[in-house]
Amino acid sequence: MSRTIIVSNRLPTKVQRTEESLTFQPSEGGLATGLGSIYRQEGNVWVGWPGLFVEEEADEQHIRQELSADSMAPVFLTEAEIHDFYEGFSNSTLWPTFHYFPQYATYAQTHWDAYVAVNEKFCRAVLELAGPEDTIWVHDYQLLLLPEMLRKARPECTIGFFLHIPFPSYELIRALPWRTELLRGMLGADLIGFHTFGYMRHFLSSVSQLLGLSSHNGQIETTNRTVLVDAFPMGIDYERYEQAAASEQAQRHEAEYREALRDTRVILSIDRLDYSKGIAERLRAFEVLIQRYPEWREQVSLIMVVVPSRDQVAQYATLKEEIDELVGRINAQYRTISWTPIHYFYRSFPLEELAALYRLAEVALVTPMRDGMNLVSKEFVASKADNRGVLILSERAGAARELSDALIINPTDTGQLAEAMHDALVMPAEEQVHRMGAMRALVRQYNVFAWTKLFMDRLAYSKIKQLTLATEMLTPEVSEQLADDFRAAGQRLLLLDYDGTLMPFHNLPQRAQPDQELQLLLQALTADPQNHVVIISGRDRTTLQNWLGHLPLDFIAEHGVWLRPASEDWQLFQPLNNNWKQDIRPIIEMYVTRTAGSFIEDKEYSLVWHYRRADSELGEVRARELLNHLTFMTSNTELQVMEGNKVIEVKTAGINKGTAAARWLTQYNPTFILALGDDRTDEDTFRALPPEAYTVKVGTGARSLARYHLRSPTEVRNLLRSLL
Repeated sequence: MSRTIIVSNRLPTKVQRTEESLTFQPSEGGLATGLGSIYRQEGNVWVGWPGLFVEEEADEQHIRQELSADSMAPVFLTEAEIHDFYEGFSNSTLWPTFHYFPQYATYAQTHWDAYVAVNEKFCRAVLELAGPEDTIWVHDYQLLLLPEMLRKARPECTIGFFLHIPFPSYELIRALPWRTELLRGMLGADLIGFHTFGYMRHFLSSVSQLLGLSSHNGQIETTNRTVLVDAFPMGIDYERYEQAAASEQAQRHEAEYREALRDTRVILSIDRLDYSKGIAERLRAFEVLIQRYPEWREQVSLIMVVVPSRDQVAQYATLKEEIDELVGRINAQYRTISWTPIHYFYRSFPLEELAALYRLAEVALVTPMRDGMNLVSKEFVASKADNRGVLILSERAGAARELSDALIINPTDTGQLAEAMHDALVMPAEEQVHRMGAMRALVRQYNVFAWTKLFMDRLAYSKIKQLTLATEMLTPEVSEQLADDFRAAGQRLLLLDYDGTLMPFHNLPQRAQPDQELQLLLQALTADPQNHVVIISGRDRTTLQNWLGHLPLDFIAEHGVWLRPASEDWQLFQPLNNNWKQDIRPIIEMYVTRTAGSFIEDKEYSLVWHYRRADSELGEVRARELLNHLTFMTSNTELQVMEGNKVIEVKTAGINKGTAAARWLTQYNPTFILALGDDRTDEDTFRALPPEAYTVKVGTGARSLARYHLRSPTEVRNLLRSLL
């Protein structure tokens, strides 16, 4: 029976050493909560580091036994691995880069080596448990290489990956010396998830620019698989926080806090110590608030909770000093006998005390400089049963894409943040209730359990999608059945692509004219009145007419723009104009100038950039750049950018080989259909045909909507010859 294996750097149980023994405490994290319903099911398991360094074999065995009883399998790390892999590459290279603080990033080869080694260690641990039919869900930035490692060992496994932090733009990723290895590692998964579409878009751009793999509708075509990329905003355990806020303990704590603060209104800030959280910036903004609006002095206090984190690291220690100095200076300057501007706590709080703070606060500041999602914002919303309170949220937190009823601010604009605090404090109750009610409904509906189910359902779908694109080799047995069906049919339709299908590619496209063998083969096929042979090509109509116009063939030229039934005149699929060329041609000409060996093919209603003759590496780089450039330029227009085999073409959208082929289906109503093609443009043809049609992908890549595949034009000709 197949099962699910969860893999993350840390297990949902923390193992700690006391003077007497080892203790086991459940994690309070949202991930542990959301996945609890999965990994505790029979046979499932969670693989990860237990959180401490273990020297004794007896301790390891004890930990294994204790965790195994709760469906967990530990991966033990050495002190050197903890230093180089976790504190080093994960948190000193990836964390600052992914959070847009590249000035803090280090690039140590020893850290990278440890990162590879630990990912391999995790891989071995998973392989000890995973069978070929199992589903594996890998989490976060510490294990970016793991999906590819698992894929090589278990090619048929279903593998998902989710990144819980931001994915940065291509300009930042390219700074990493090991950028391509990290991207390929992630592409080992069947489904890659991010919190927001923006992070997903950055990933797709990086894959295109650095690996030369383009995407369509969030699907990346690798050499042997289709990888699905999507956004899955993570939620919280809504009921847990709602119930905690309504508990007697929380209400008792709130009463104690209120008694100490008297009538002072409360703005709340809760964060882990990290330079990505914008803690110092919100302190400065609070000072601006009480400077601009003196009436708030002795009326409003900021309760700031900073949870200790890595304060032995230089950047974190410096940040801690800056926060301490800001709090001390602001309090020293504005404090009175009866009022403290900032109540500062450098420690963590139990859930009930946090819930009491959420209840107490009228305003919550969640203003990170960069954050994957930020669940504090959702915890605050879930705790507001009376629908009162205002959330001030950074536009750079993933949650801002969902919680649009918050006051959205730029965290580096202290003036704007100060004004947002003022606006929140004077916001009418009716508006608060409207905004908070809308956010509570959203957080309630899209909780962590819905997030888990959505990802797992999408992962299962991605595997089904892969199977639909898995073609079979056209074996002799299938070829024989194809020939039998051909001969038994009354009306036969043959849709034949030209370049890469009937003829091999040529560095100079105009030299790929049909040889005598092909002309004789097509002549023999068209001699039978029951056969309707259609050349369906991206080539211009003039070339096709000159090369094959003397034969009784039907033509679909320029990917469906021009049509010509045998012995008739050429006709446009629909009225078109080519005025757009004057804007697009200069862009393509610029890339021709920059890429020796490339050139423009100017068709009547499309422009094509060919780079088959260019240096292969340079051509791929320029193709990525041009593809992104043209995609940007043609967005919100009626133009479409298509990528073929060593070509990029711009044409009017909505017209393709599939829409044109559909006309022939309607006209001839054939009882036998054979379609052959070699690149992405032919997928439109395959998509338009009924399931019983014989659809054949030609070339080395077997991922296609086609049912079968052949390796070369030579095999195509042999197949067609067998029908005579």
